[in-house]
Amino acid sequence: MKKNLTLIGGLFTLLYPLLVYFSLGQVSPSTLAFGLVLLALIRGASAMNTPGMPLQVAILLALAGILYIQGNVAWLRYYPVLINLTMLTVFAYSLWRGPSVIERLARLSEPNLPAAGVAYTRKVTQVWCGFFILNGSIALWTARFASWDHWTLYNGGIAYVLMGTLMAGEWILRQRIRTKQ
Repeated sequence: MKKNLTLIGGLFTLLYPLLVYFSLGQVSPSTLAFGLVLLALIRGASAMNTPGMPLQVAILLALAGILYIQGNVAWLRYYPVLINLTMLTVFAYSLWRGPSVIERLARLSEPNLPAAGVAYTRKVTQVWCGFFILNGSIALWTARFASWDHWTLYNGGIAYVLMGTLMAGEWILRQRIRTKQ
């Protein structure tokens, strides 16, 4: 059951910009607020132990409350900004307190990560912090100044392409570093 909730919550989170876009003018703000509460419950039930998830759930609930009270769907645009801020907080905190997020992920497949691997994962975590700053800034710009079409294009498409490109680029770099060792 938990795996299904994780899959459903993750899918709805990924599709969030598209779901918002296609619901504009079709669904009332109070119904959208209910949808955010439902998403928060699903995310909370499936992954509350995941770093940053309690904050993501709180953000969803706060957005739902604001949307319900004010009835202004423009608030929905800020969710990607807040998620980037949450991820930046989690990754930056892990650099400060350690081990870094990327080191934790690396140790899942390589528990005895050598010192060079720890240093590398720290640098990768720093790169992700930079990505969250840049992506969150662009998401904020689209939330404040762009049309719904452009907001959806960036936050529901381009941002994911950039994220995937960063992941693929890091994987390629890691393979090259490993072959040189």
